Amino acid sequence: MEFSLPAWLGGLAGTIVAVAIYLPAIRVIERRLRAQSGLQALNARAAFEAKLSITRRLILGVAIALLATLGYWIGGAVGGKWAG
Repeated sequence: MEFSLPAWLGGLAGTIVAVAIYLPAIRVIERRLRAQSGLQALNARAAFEAKLSITRRLILGVAIALLATLGYWIGGAVGGKWAG
């Protein structure tokens, strides 16, 4: 397996895109989930916040994994064409 600079730069770009997409998307998702949950008791609210926190982390992790991998692949493909 060859590690090239274009592939690593593609992976970095994919990570940056994932974070850039995550920020506005999580606000929309969080707003919708909070609107659906309505008023809750203190215990139910704490459980909801814990689930929301896990959801945020899961969405960010999946987005970074997918887009960084895709960016790495694209960077390697483009970099290989330029080099060869």
